[in-house]
Amino acid sequence: MALAGCATPSGTRRFRDRAVRDRSLPPEHFRAAPGGLTLSSLGLGTYIGPPDGATDLAVEQAVTICLTSTRVNVVDTAINYRHQRAERSIGRALARVVERSDASRDEIFLSSKNGYLAPDSESALSPTLWIEEELVRKGALNPDDVVDGSHAMSRSFLEDQFRRSRANLGVETIDLLYLHNATDAQLAIVGRDAFRARLEEAFRLYEELRDRGQLVAYGLATWESLRAPPGDPGHFSLESAVQLARKVGGADHGLKFVQFPFNVGMPEAATFANQRVDGRAYPLFDAASRLGVACFTSVPLFQGQLARSGPRRDGLSAAQTALQFARSAPGTLGALVGQKEAHHLAENLELASRPP
Repeated sequence: MALAGCATPSGTRRFRDRAVRDRSLPPEHFRAAPGGLTLSSLGLGTYIGPPDGATDLAVEQAVTICLTSTRVNVVDTAINYRHQRAERSIGRALARVVERSDASRDEIFLSSKNGYLAPDSESALSPTLWIEEELVRKGALNPDDVVDGSHAMSRSFLEDQFRRSRANLGVETIDLLYLHNATDAQLAIVGRDAFRARLEEAFRLYEELRDRGQLVAYGLATWESLRAPPGDPGHFSLESAVQLARKVGGADHGLKFVQFPFNVGMPEAATFANQRVDGRAYPLFDAASRLGVACFTSVPLFQGQLARSGPRRDGLSAAQTALQFARSAPGTLGALVGQKEAHHLAENLELASRPP
């Protein structure tokens, strides 16, 4: 049976208040987010790892520790992560945490992503046959809509993937759904006019999912496109995305979040004025703030490089220093970090006891 509800202002404040009272965490560890939510400045990412049972258990343990320790109430995933097993691992952990009353659904902010093809690794079918049987033959995916062999953003495909994500996660409502790297995967290949038409149709679907009560907000998860120079073929304007969202959803549209890389080696979101808002150029963090969009950042450890050989400050380890840098950037809502091994989890979560 799917868990009802979603993250709420009262629930997320309750999580923060319990963390401050019972764990003596500094209130600054938590941030004000769109919709009146209160979210931790560190979020759990679930991308890395093979699609096997051992990694399933590690993810379940990480989710459980984050939530029951009241240090992290943001969990981020995608349907293609570990070929749907990341979502399922989160779903099992979430169900147990709620059943034991260690946390409640309204305290937890759950985000996922769709856009990439995500064959089911637990199916007996090969990835190619799974896509043919589950998507093409059932009318969810037209092969002509697939770009670069891996990405699609047609309405039927995105709706099918969202349905599967809700089932995998075991929830009635997802707090945030990102369109996954669509600007990076499709923009330069299909052209700007075609891409804008596809993006508008995707936003229309997401607004309908909001109307159904199955989705609270949506966003864009990106890699290079929001940080690229304005003249680059892959550059994308956040202002243009917000304009599309206003067109289809009105003033109360659901485009409330973006996700992009930010770390010591990839600082463009704070330093490079490549995004225009009302005719003026701003760095991405500033532009997003002016447009009413909150920023989650990814790869704070620079895919492990900063944890191995990055700088160390204030008695912190290299990994902690990199995370502290990412979560402390003006304009960021939170840094998302993948963590499954127990000693890495303990090391990273110790940061919650320090102000940014």
